[in-house]
Amino acid sequence: MAGLSEIEWTDATWNPVAGCSVLSAGCTNCYAMRMAGRLQAMGHEAYAGTTRKSGKRTVWTGQVNLIESVLDAPLRWRSPRLVFVNSMSDLFQESVPFEFVERVWGTMEKATIHTFQILTKRPERMREFLEDRPGDPLPNVWLGTSVEDARVAQRVEELSRCPAHIRFISFEPLIGSVGAINLRDIDWAIVGGESGPGSRPIDIEWADEIFEHCVADDVAFFFKQWGGPNKKKTGREYRGQTWDQMPVPVAS
Repeated sequence: MAGLSEIEWTDATWNPVAGCSVLSAGCTNCYAMRMAGRLQAMGHEAYAGTTRKSGKRTVWTGQVNLIESVLDAPLRWRSPRLVFVNSMSDLFQESVPFEFVERVWGTMEKATIHTFQILTKRPERMREFLEDRPGDPLPNVWLGTSVEDARVAQRVEELSRCPAHIRFISFEPLIGSVGAINLRDIDWAIVGGESGPGSRPIDIEWADEIFEHCVADDVAFFFKQWGGPNKKKTGREYRGQTWDQMPVPVAS
């Protein structure tokens, strides 16, 4: 699956993998998990078997489906785009073989007009893949990890060890303080509260501490949303303005 995106920090999504597994507290109200459940119920073949019902909730089963039919989709897009890779999954989920990840990398290597954003909760597996891959990091591939609170802050250090031209952190859903993190090897920080059913509230002090880290370490700061059941109502304004900083100028 691939197409244009309403996510504020990207232009398009590209999903060569469907399905995932719950890893940490940030996964509890995952939008992709809910959406995959709806797509599976509609009979969408790519999402068959990826979710199940647990009471009233839809949860991942841990099954992932590799969607070879969309592997070359970015090569057909003629205008440059920021592309979020696997918005509906995690490319480095344990069930995704490195052989398939290499095929995804091959497409990104060919599609030089686009900039690809890879976001994972498993940066240690991403590092393992990259350490075994010959050659320099691709200049059009940004590598990121998700950090929802201090309990998973070690992901920042793992990401810092991944060879990349641009590294970024998605502090979303921000459900707690991230503590004294080191952002010196990070280029971009995205901050956002959780949205949708059952969303947990964000505390402004948690956003403030990340903002101060970004100022101290010269990291581009992007405030995505306050979140809540109605994210349009709570909006995106932080400290009296909208923050849409990017790590480098990108043609869209």
